[in-house]
Amino acid sequence: MASRRRPRWYFSLRSPYSWFAYRDLMSTHPEVLDSIDWLPFWEPDEETARLLADEGVTLPIVAMSRAKNFYILQDTRRLANERGLTDITWPIDRDPCWEVAHLAWIAAEDEGRGKDFVAAAYRARWQEGRNISEPEVIAAIAEELGLDAERLSTAARDPQLRKRGAALLAESAHDGLFGVPFFINGRDKYWGVDRVAPFVRAVLGTERSDAPAVDAPDPATHADLLPAGGDQGHAGGCG
Repeated sequence: MASRRRPRWYFSLRSPYSWFAYRDLMSTHPEVLDSIDWLPFWEPDEETARLLADEGVTLPIVAMSRAKNFYILQDTRRLANERGLTDITWPIDRDPCWEVAHLAWIAAEDEGRGKDFVAAAYRARWQEGRNISEPEVIAAIAEELGLDAERLSTAARDPQLRKRGAALLAESAHDGLFGVPFFINGRDKYWGVDRVAPFVRAVLGTERSDAPAVDAPDPATHADLLPAGGDQGHAGGCG
């Protein structure tokens, strides 16, 4: 009998909603963050996409509409105000390569500092307006953490880290991820910053006892309930 996997969450250093989920967990239940597995997700560049294609993996990434992009800008400001975050900045990403930051996270994780790297990268991106796709920014974060600045800032050029990154993205596809933040506890999945609380209750075993049980429809036998396609995400679970 296969052993039960630890609860996990997929985070993205690009996503403001992933940042909000991280801050919410850090401020209310840091012990949960310490007890679950962290896995990164990002939009791959051409090289990583080729590695995924070689393994027959296609990620559920669709182009964001202009209207949704403007909504996220507004929604992010609203959620920041609710959390008392007055110093949030919206970074300008010119030709971003998300491997630069996320493969650097793998290198930091190898040194047991992955969580510290996430905290520093989120701060750099969302509170200091720095471009975490620039190797110089990653080098500065590495130096701040006392890590190898050369290794972290050049992680996107490391073939082995590339392969490991592609494997993590492939794992996200196998887990059924379609947006971040994305949480998994056993067979249950939770998508979006507004699902942090129920995920925490599930991990801590404090589910509401008075909540009625509801059987979810089986997608295989209820195909008529599924959307036709396209960008079906909502802002609280992606972006």
